Amino acid sequence: MELELRHLRIVCAIAELGSITKAANTLGMAQPALTAQLKRIERTLGGAVFLRDHAGTRPTALGKLVLDRARMLLPAVSALHDEAARLAQHIHSGEPLTLRLGSTSGPMLGGLVQRLGTLHPDTHVAPHASWSANELAAKISDGSLDFAFIGVCGDAPPPPEPGVRWQTLATDPVFVLLSTRHPLARDEAVDLAALADERWCATPGDGCFADCFVSACAKAGFTPRNLYETDVLACVDMVESGHAVVLCQPTFREFPGVVAVPIAGTPLSWRHLIGWSHRGEMGLFAAEMIALSRAVYRELAEHRPSYARFLEANPEWGVSYADSAV
Repeated sequence: MELELRHLRIVCAIAELGSITKAANTLGMAQPALTAQLKRIERTLGGAVFLRDHAGTRPTALGKLVLDRARMLLPAVSALHDEAARLAQHIHSGEPLTLRLGSTSGPMLGGLVQRLGTLHPDTHVAPHASWSANELAAKISDGSLDFAFIGVCGDAPPPPEPGVRWQTLATDPVFVLLSTRHPLARDEAVDLAALADERWCATPGDGCFADCFVSACAKAGFTPRNLYETDVLACVDMVESGHAVVLCQPTFREFPGVVAVPIAGTPLSWRHLIGWSHRGEMGLFAAEMIALSRAVYRELAEHRPSYARFLEANPEWGVSYADSAV
């Protein structure tokens, strides 16, 4: 006999209810039939799955192994059924496919939505913004998003959500956003130590970036002053008015009155990732999404003069083509 999904459901039901009798009632089977089925399952696996005594039914070491695998497989198969039904419904109904894209604050999403609209005019793109990479990863894992675009600090790993695959798109040096009236605004690069007396502003986020920033400042010989957390537009306003400086991505959209300048020695870096569920049907589009995202990133970089100059002198940064899936 070969092990089937229904056998795994039987094992899970017995373990959860702690009784063959209760499991038989729940599964709509006669107890002798369930007992016979369990014996066939145990013969197939080569050993006892449960210990049965006056205390009830408890999994053996083999049973715990089977349960661990079953509790991963059964939800995955259920999700596959749901996602396949969703895709089939669109195919047969002729309705436009909805592509649900999540993104933390970053400049790529707008360009990607535009390219998708041009290449796939029948596809409806539904963006979802969040400051939390962990939240977006969870939404990929539970099937409420198809793709997520996040960033992580340096070599930090992405959120460890089960069933989510990540691919590196590009790696940025972190720049600093200054008012055009700042005395260092026209420099080719700014020493971090030269900003020791500045107030700092940042958008919210999870991960280790704040700690890495403080560590980089310590290496430069100072402790940063107030670090305000607020939204992007408020950050830009504080920089333009001269009240703060902001760490930013070099592809950051240009605003009047502010300029993005490289930090000498590139003490901080930011890795752009795309994530998707390897259990979902949208994995079929992952290669296209990766290629489109990299194209959008290249276009952004080419249209940011300070970053274009930086990349010309430092070609090891920017788009990553390495097979670095996680």
